[in-house]
Amino acid sequence: MELNTAIAERRAVKHFDASHKLSDAEIATLYENALLSPTSYNIQHWRFLRITDLELRKAIRAAAWDQAQVSDASELVLICADVKAWQKSPERYWRNAPKETQDMLLSMLQGFYEGREWIQRDEAIRSGAMAAQTLMLTAKALGYDSCPMIGFDQDKVAELVNLPDDHLLVMMLAIGKAVKPANERGGQLPLNEVVLSNTF
Repeated sequence: MELNTAIAERRAVKHFDASHKLSDAEIATLYENALLSPTSYNIQHWRFLRITDLELRKAIRAAAWDQAQVSDASELVLICADVKAWQKSPERYWRNAPKETQDMLLSMLQGFYEGREWIQRDEAIRSGAMAAQTLMLTAKALGYDSCPMIGFDQDKVAELVNLPDDHLLVMMLAIGKAVKPANERGGQLPLNEVVLSNTF
């Protein structure tokens, strides 16, 4: 599918074919593409927690106000972020770069993140969100639909999946074969309201 078409046709779909399964190759393509998403300092904060256990899906659905896509989608993934990824062997993020570049980036990384908890959190969320968009567009290009979700009890879901203390939940994403199309777009703001030049 052509990129502009995938962007135009990507919608939040709520109704999926519960009997449909993605192939192993399709699943691999989804996550391999997600790994190519941009991320601050190449830290790759994202952690993709696939929910394949049916009983766990039921429990998560209950914590997501009984939204059917949680159990019916072919693929359900919690997009999580390691907020402290910047501290965890950061040299590995540039292992293929020249030593001089590695040293420079490690120094810059420490100065950027050290003692700035809000930046650590914001960058982790940004990275996870960009990876989520990559997953959604890849799904659309493969002929599937998706539904990004924040409508769930984050504390309960974190408990159900044993989310580490230094991680956060960015969003939940359901991917699968739609059985009912999304509603028409509710109304996009005009370009001249959202695209500005130089100053407000």
